[in-house]
Amino acid sequence: MHQMGELPDLSAKFADFCCYGFNDPFTSHLFPFSGAFFKVQLPSSLAAGAKLRVKVEMVLSHVLKPFPTHITQAERQLVVFQGNHYLYSPYPTRSQTTRVRLASKTVESYTKLGNPSKNDEFIEYGPFRDVAPFSEDTMKIHYENNTPFLTISSITRTIEVSHWGNIAVEETIDLRHTGAFLKGPFSRYDYQRQSDSGISSVKSFKTILPASAQDVYYRDEIGNISTSHLQVLEDSVEVEVRPRFPLFGGWKTHYIIGYNLPSYEYLYTLGDQYALKMRLVDHVYDDQVIDSLTVKLILPEGARNIHVDTPYPIDRMPDQLHYTYLDTFGRPVLVATKNNLVEQHIQDVVVHYTFNKILMLQEPLLVVGAFYILFFTVIIYVRLDFAITKDPAAEVRMKVASITEQVLTLVNKRLGLYRHMDEVVNRYKQSRDTGALNSGRKTLEADHRALTNDISSLQARLKAEGSDLADKVGEVQKLDGQVKELVCRSCQEAERLVAGKVKKEAYIESEKNLASKRQELVSRIDSLLDAL
Repeated sequence: MHQMGELPDLSAKFADFCCYGFNDPFTSHLFPFSGAFFKVQLPSSLAAGAKLRVKVEMVLSHVLKPFPTHITQAERQLVVFQGNHYLYSPYPTRSQTTRVRLASKTVESYTKLGNPSKNDEFIEYGPFRDVAPFSEDTMKIHYENNTPFLTISSITRTIEVSHWGNIAVEETIDLRHTGAFLKGPFSRYDYQRQSDSGISSVKSFKTILPASAQDVYYRDEIGNISTSHLQVLEDSVEVEVRPRFPLFGGWKTHYIIGYNLPSYEYLYTLGDQYALKMRLVDHVYDDQVIDSLTVKLILPEGARNIHVDTPYPIDRMPDQLHYTYLDTFGRPVLVATKNNLVEQHIQDVVVHYTFNKILMLQEPLLVVGAFYILFFTVIIYVRLDFAITKDPAAEVRMKVASITEQVLTLVNKRLGLYRHMDEVVNRYKQSRDTGALNSGRKTLEADHRALTNDISSLQARLKAEGSDLADKVGEVQKLDGQVKELVCRSCQEAERLVAGKVKKEAYIESEKNLASKRQELVSRIDSLLDAL
């Protein structure tokens, strides 16, 4: 038997039914008993003398009580089941048999009404003859049950629907072990070494997700729990949830599991009419028991005329609004709660609503508009002068700094011409090509003249601004003239060497002197440039 006494309300699968409490004033004079009365509407009338076979499934939660209530890590778990030997029925029963299937063969004690028979894990009471309506007789069975007594204390299931093709599902779960409490210390060594140590504890359990689930995550307050395993099957996605520590009686854990689903499998549309068909609660573990469920269904912004069809009664809370990226007036959130649920409550809920498809352009247009406003603001900002008064001296300094920067660039280019001419002379000494030398010399003259004229123009502008830097630029011009003269002399000496008019030793000594003078002039020019 499963630890499951509150009676969850379940829908009939093959017949309509309604439920009345015995305290109802319309029925209390007929049934002066406690409990609930289910009225079943058959598909067709039952003729006199005819027979009908009826199968009633009832799932109870929290009826198995651990006894003893505290056990050590090495002990096995014993529980007590207390129920009724008879079927609690408003009708007289001619013959009745009660068969109990236990979780194990080990039975400490059980009631002996009607001389019951026991065979392995089965105990059979009856048959009982001519049982009166509403008969009760306490059945009590004390037996071994090491089944994990997991209970979901609370679960918050959030479903966010997007018309851009995705449905995001996230479940926040508080899980506790409601079996016998652990007595004494916990030994990790014994737990790993002995297979029967902590036999009633929970190491892991499997959660079954829809087959189309993707981007699955499993985490807690610390972060991602890497001990979990995910397996993609043909008809489902199976997640082995393994908490950070084994769960013993009285222990609890908290975790979050989430995933994405393609909306085309769950969202149906006809014009502006939409219908979302999804499970109100989904599988967490086999034979699950949920004490408290909260479902939050977030619909797209602009959803109207919302109507919900549920497979069983739920408690609707006031609707809320949820704001996320690019939302203006909020997304409608349907909030529902329900207590005492079991695995049979895994059924579909259908949400109908209307949505104007033109609203799907809202977010793209907001993005475009935001960028347009941003760029327009930047354009306006850079064109505006927010200074209260203008500072003439600051403007002059800015102009002088700009002119000086241009002078530095031109002077460096002009010095580069000399280095290029040195390369031309070196190639001439090897190739003896007079044409190439003359061509390089003409290029040097033309480029040097242009750069010198540009620098002179900038010098005149500095002088017009009243800057004393104009004198330093003039000095740079004079020194550059001397450098150019040395470069030309170096070119002439190379021609004499090639023509045989000077010996190589004399040429080397002359070139060394010219290079030394040139280096000294360039150093002085660099010093002046640094001063600029």
